[in-house]
Amino acid sequence: MSPRLRIVYLHQYFNTPDMPGGTRSYEMARCLVERGHEVHLITSRREAGGGWKVTKEAGITVHWIPVAYDNRMGFAQRLAAFVRFAMLSATRASSIPCDVVFATSTPLTVVLPGFIASLLRRVPLVFEVRDLWPEVPIAMGVLRNPAAIFAARLLERLAYKWSTHIVAAAPGMREDIIASGIHPAKVTVITNGCDREIFAADLGNEARRLREQHLWLGGRKLVLYGGSLGRVNGAEYLVDVAAELALVDPEIRMVVVGDGAEREAVISKARQLGVLDKSFFIFPLMPKRELAAWLAACDLALCMITGPRVVWKDAVQNKFFDALAAGKPTACNFDGFQSELAVKHNVGIVFPPNDAAQSAQLIRRTLSDTAWLSEVRERSEVLARTEFDRVLLAGRLEAVLLHSVRVGI
Repeated sequence: MSPRLRIVYLHQYFNTPDMPGGTRSYEMARCLVERGHEVHLITSRREAGGGWKVTKEAGITVHWIPVAYDNRMGFAQRLAAFVRFAMLSATRASSIPCDVVFATSTPLTVVLPGFIASLLRRVPLVFEVRDLWPEVPIAMGVLRNPAAIFAARLLERLAYKWSTHIVAAAPGMREDIIASGIHPAKVTVITNGCDREIFAADLGNEARRLREQHLWLGGRKLVLYGGSLGRVNGAEYLVDVAAELALVDPEIRMVVVGDGAEREAVISKARQLGVLDKSFFIFPLMPKRELAAWLAACDLALCMITGPRVVWKDAVQNKFFDALAAGKPTACNFDGFQSELAVKHNVGIVFPPNDAAQSAQLIRRTLSDTAWLSEVRERSEVLARTEFDRVLLAGRLEAVLLHSVRVGI
């Protein structure tokens, strides 16, 4: 029987299924608790004012500190939020008796409180890399100051050196980390996973109710995008594709569920192209449990990333794995890890990132292939259950944490 661990888990942007956004940390922590471990998760409430608040979420002790954050913020504001959380969480993490500290990015600055707690508590630090910082903000032109770039790259190198073990969210990330000089034995791949409890549930009744409630949908084909509407998502392209879809098949509906810096631009463009509230509909962010009903009702789920290759080559988007869990085909506008996975297992397609007319034609043909659409469900279910089930992945994380405790700092 494995020893019971006391784990301090640092994630600045933790969400439960009753909140919008990704729930990887919730699922991992919940599974660790179910395996008998004690988990203290330190995170932020994306608002201003107040002090620490402690709640119990599925057996996880969650420590919340208000740190205002929104992806509409400029880089300086975001950096201030990252630094504020790092400072406050360092004190909190260091005050909790533990056997191991697990810090998950982004942002990269989360490694600072992880290292401080690890040092003061004399326990190992395990660092999870979910995005290659600082290469992504540099490639996007967000991080331009030479001194800031130097500092960020120095922090990245120190993060890898300080950590007893590193978890990479994709095989390509592992290769990049090893290429930076880290020994291969120190890096384990644990990809994003499928929340089968939420998305693989029988939501047929909820899906039917959604279609009946919205007369513009009814029995029509539905293309869904659920996620951030930020710069990196190229969200306005959704409208271009919707406008072309309206020309080739005016009965197809596109629904966007999300928020972000580009939301108003998306709405404005949809209005300008004459598709808003006709074939293109947009809803605010909603909790995972509500989004699951929309996913159950859709025929095709879109995954969007734009920018230089480093931004999307190792993408492991929640929306992709949610669709996989729900048995829905995906359409990605980039040829990276997850889209290659979808094509290999014949559960998704790749559409052009800059040709809306061609994209619309491909989506229309895909939605017309009823035999393929029905076969996707079974293939996705097998993939979600055998390779990407969150319970299975949490077991791999548990093994990494136990190994790190055995080998020590």
